[in-house]
Amino acid sequence: MIQLLSYVSRRKGTLAGYVLSGVQRFCLGGRLVFGPDLRSIFLTVFLIVMPVILFCSFVSPKLLNEFPHSVANLIIAICVLFTGYVIILLFLTSGRDPGIIPRNSHPPEPEDEGDGSSISADWPGNQNGAPSLPPIKEVVVNGMVVKVKYCQTCMLYRPPRCSHCSICNNCVERFDHHCPWVGQCIGKRNYRFFFMFVSSTTMLCLYVFAFCWVNIRKIMDAHDCNLWRAFLKCPVSGILILYTFVAAWFVGGLTAFHLYLIFTNQTTYENFRYRYDGKMNPYNRGCALNIVDIFFSKIPSSRNNFRAKVKGDSSSVFTTSMPLGHAMSPEIPKRSFDIETGKRQAVAAEDFEDIQSQMESVGGLERCGTQPRRTNWDHKLNWEMSPDIRMLAGEFEMERGFTERQKINGGL
Repeated sequence: MIQLLSYVSRRKGTLAGYVLSGVQRFCLGGRLVFGPDLRSIFLTVFLIVMPVILFCSFVSPKLLNEFPHSVANLIIAICVLFTGYVIILLFLTSGRDPGIIPRNSHPPEPEDEGDGSSISADWPGNQNGAPSLPPIKEVVVNGMVVKVKYCQTCMLYRPPRCSHCSICNNCVERFDHHCPWVGQCIGKRNYRFFFMFVSSTTMLCLYVFAFCWVNIRKIMDAHDCNLWRAFLKCPVSGILILYTFVAAWFVGGLTAFHLYLIFTNQTTYENFRYRYDGKMNPYNRGCALNIVDIFFSKIPSSRNNFRAKVKGDSSSVFTTSMPLGHAMSPEIPKRSFDIETGKRQAVAAEDFEDIQSQMESVGGLERCGTQPRRTNWDHKLNWEMSPDIRMLAGEFEMERGFTERQKINGGL
């Protein structure tokens, strides 16, 4: 089940993880947290397992004839066990929280920003004179000033090295990149497993390549033939040699690139966007400490409790950068306009009625010359609706007007 970007349903028994994250897939009651492109994992598993099956089915029987049985069985066992190890690393990378930053239910108040960061004093407020949040503020990291951005979707200032993934629709700590092969963001909590997965896949490719080549050499010696005739006698070995050679270049190059990133304490995102050199990178602590930081430091606990249950009387939350002041929770699919992506999504018919009653109650208060009770936070937001919400309300009004006209025409 994919969470809709526009709404979050907080029914009794619903995983709290749906409230905290963007577009995720949850399995085993929230124990596994996958990205939106979960199906790509099955393709990756197929690309890893199928060559091993071919190796064990067609190449290993010939190795049993060429080597002592104990040695040949050991070669096959190592291949199978190593493949299982690679698959486990794949799911450790793909099925865990990469470091998702929980979203705020409302924007932070400017006077509460007392974390040692600095905000430009001449940043203008909004048109009504209320203070507004600047898009960038400065923090100090290892004696160097680093600029962090405000995320309109998650309504928070991103921590250093954090970025918003447009595919997962989440802010991720130490964001490296979104990997389509594992179907998950690569961040602070799964980067170690990602590197181990890529490097182990490289070694598995080289392992199969080496023993397929040994098998070809044995055939050439046994039949006193050239390379082409040996390939014809065992075509599976030739196919696996070509396949693993190409795959080893791909994953091997990726392993080498990430080794460079580890030695310099960079992420892929930082390397392509900022182009740090040795003096500018505030996170570089030296090669040895950088390696310790990646492989031997404790992995931080997840900031989200995806297995927690939301109480039955919890009100629903509207996940948009501009709060409404009223809560809505969809249940049964109808039509709506998605604020984040501009796409059509499914919304409950009951929620349109809820929107209508809320709009009428607000309109009635305005006609009576009264105002809703405001909190300190309400004063700052001035109870303004964003243009996207007005678009949704306008669409609903048109639909309601069309229904009323049908009733009138039917009565006539």
